[in-house]
Amino acid sequence: MKLYYSPGASSLAVHILLRETALSFSLCRVDLATHLTSRGGDYYEINPHGQVPILELDDGSHLTQQAIIAQYVCDLAGRTDLMPQAGSMERYRVMEWQNHIATELHKGFSPLFWRVAGAARDIVIHRLHRQFRRLDEHLSDQVFLTGHQFTAADAYLFVMASWGTWFELDMPRYPHLRQYLETIGHRASVISALAAEGEGLVISRAYT
Repeated sequence: MKLYYSPGASSLAVHILLRETALSFSLCRVDLATHLTSRGGDYYEINPHGQVPILELDDGSHLTQQAIIAQYVCDLAGRTDLMPQAGSMERYRVMEWQNHIATELHKGFSPLFWRVAGAARDIVIHRLHRQFRRLDEHLSDQVFLTGHQFTAADAYLFVMASWGTWFELDMPRYPHLRQYLETIGHRASVISALAAEGEGLVISRAYT
């Protein structure tokens, strides 16, 4: 398999899961400003939407959307700790968090990539802080989103909460979320993914 990614973008969550599962894969970096791959190809020819991540499967077909790729990777590896068994309430809880992160945080950051300013930016930041405040309360009595087990949803939130730090949103005000990030940041899969993406993980200002 091949993961098309941009350093620090939402594709990092899939990258982490690929390392968690120890599946065989390769990486292809995408410059989201020029939409060129590290091999000089036009990324729009691979993904007409121009977004990452996209996972190229062994048969040459492509799978898009972070949460769907995450489920595929975990199911392929048989890792029911990361993505519980189909039909179980535990799986629905992980998927519930994935959807929440996608709609309330991931999309919530979009205007900041578009460089909104003034009152509009203040509203965006206020809405993000409201989400982070709720997450901080949720994590006050458990290690991970669904309890004491790291799941695919945690890989996603790790990246989105890291965006909060990158945009200087005063994340230290959330002690439980800060501990959560530190805990996940020490996982071997996260350390190796960050090292592979390299150079301080400068997140592209293009919309991801």
